[in-house]
Amino acid sequence: MSNRKHRIAVIPGDGIGKEVIPVGQRAAEAVAGKHGFTLEWQDFDWSCERYAETGAMMPEDGIAQVKEFDAIYLGAVGFPGVADHVSLWGLLIPLRRELDLYANVRPVRLLRGMTSPLAGRGPEDIDFIVVRENVEGEYSNIGGRAYQDSDQEMVSQLSVFTRRGTDRILEYAFELAKKRKRRHVTSATKSNGIVHTMPYWDERFAAMAKNYPDIGTAQYHIDILTAHFVQHPDWFDVVVASNLFGDILSDLGPAVAGSIGIAPAANLNPPRDFPSLFEPVHGSAPDIAGKGVANPIAAVWTAAMMLEHLGEGAAAQELEAAIETVLEDPAARTRDLGGTADTRACGEAVLKALA
Repeated sequence: MSNRKHRIAVIPGDGIGKEVIPVGQRAAEAVAGKHGFTLEWQDFDWSCERYAETGAMMPEDGIAQVKEFDAIYLGAVGFPGVADHVSLWGLLIPLRRELDLYANVRPVRLLRGMTSPLAGRGPEDIDFIVVRENVEGEYSNIGGRAYQDSDQEMVSQLSVFTRRGTDRILEYAFELAKKRKRRHVTSATKSNGIVHTMPYWDERFAAMAKNYPDIGTAQYHIDILTAHFVQHPDWFDVVVASNLFGDILSDLGPAVAGSIGIAPAANLNPPRDFPSLFEPVHGSAPDIAGKGVANPIAAVWTAAMMLEHLGEGAAAQELEAAIETVLEDPAARTRDLGGTADTRACGEAVLKALA
């Protein structure tokens, strides 16, 4: 009889989140049964639909409600009729900040069965992780507007880089590189154009690198780094970046690896003071919501990342292997990957691969 139980707060959210998250749950349940642990799910209806009814994406005590769970499994946020900044700052960003989910981790791998849009690239060429600072940097809420609706109208937005926030994300990246074969960290910067924050980032990166003499390092300005992602993806192992640069790179990376539609993400609180949050990257995709054609692979891969974080490494590896088995079968792929399967059929193929 299993005595390992993990309590998961489930927020399907908006759009295709409601369609793909149940597929991820079923896949996670399937491996849990095989590896001797149980998953206890509790649903939360926090979404744009809730906002339309109540004027809030989540209740005032929402953060307190999820603090006692072992992890949070989030589908997607955003839907027409609710401005993107309203939905994001009403749910995901408060969760990231109040739970101190300072490390956004997005693996970029060319999985078996996937084809990169880059000519001649195979799985051995594209296997890296983007580590993004997740709670400060360019995404502060400090700033404002003045002289609105006049010809002197102005807006300001303040970037905030603290030593604590910068050092801990750099340390996370170096510690992650220690566990990988290539043992290399690349820093994304723009210190030739952004005169205060980015030179500071470079200084802290150099200082942190001295603590890890066995880890190779490189740094590139963000403009040429995006070009290198396309031309030389094999150069990269762990890439660490500020909030804005990491956001951009962690979408470009999966596109290089075949499709953002299969990309997972983890929002981690590395000290484990609070539950970490796991979400597919693809967003709510309102254009296909409700049609049953959404690709559930990102939700399944995200569930695997969640199980890995919860200490169920063997189950996570089995789930990732099942994903690759499905992707190698053209009949099991959804239409965004050139297949004909709908969400349900793709999910059933995952369960079959696990069986």
